[in-house]
Amino acid sequence: MTHLPIPPLPEGPFRFAALDVETANNTRGSICQIGVAFVREDGGIETWVTHVDPQTEDWSCTWVHGITAETVAGAPLFAVALAPLVEALSGMVLYQHSTFDRAAINAACLNAGIEAPVWDWQDSVRVARKAWPELKGKGGHGLASLKRYLSLRFRHHDAGEDARAAAQVVLLAEAGHRPNHAPEDLL
Repeated sequence: MTHLPIPPLPEGPFRFAALDVETANNTRGSICQIGVAFVREDGGIETWVTHVDPQTEDWSCTWVHGITAETVAGAPLFAVALAPLVEALSGMVLYQHSTFDRAAINAACLNAGIEAPVWDWQDSVRVARKAWPELKGKGGHGLASLKRYLSLRFRHHDAGEDARAAAQVVLLAEAGHRPNHAPEDLL
C-alpha cells in the first residue's frame, strides 16, 4: 500500500510546542491522529496534523473523534509519522494536556519496536490549575471546561485543535489572563 505523504513541519524557531493524539480505541498505543502546535516567540501558533494508520480492527473510540479506518486509509504508520517530530521537538518544552499523550506515544513506540523520544514533557493541566484554581470543583481543568471558561474556540477531540488549545492555555496562563465571569456562571 502506498502511504500518503506526511505534511511538512513548520519552520522555527519556536519557544515551545503542545502535542495531542487521538486513539482508535482504549489501547493507548492505537494512535490514529497526531497534532502539534508550535508556538513562536511572539505567541503565534502554527499547527501540524497527520492521521496515522494504527493497524487495528478496533475503532471503538470513533464516537469520540469521528476518525475511522476509512479516514486513515493510506495514512503513514506510527513510526513514519513520528520520525520528523523526534528531532523537531528535541530540546523544546513540549506540553500535553494531562498525561495521556505521553503514555500513548510511549505505548505506540513500544508497539512499533522503536525507542520512545526523550522530550521535555510538561503538563498544561498543571499550568491551568495554578493559573485558575477557582475551577476546582466547578468544571475542572480539562479542555472542555477551559474552553468555556477561557472562551477558547476549537473543535474538541481533533489532535491539531486540542494541541492548539493546550498551547493557548499555556499562553493565557503566562499572560495572567482573568476571564470576566465566574466559573459557576458557565455550569
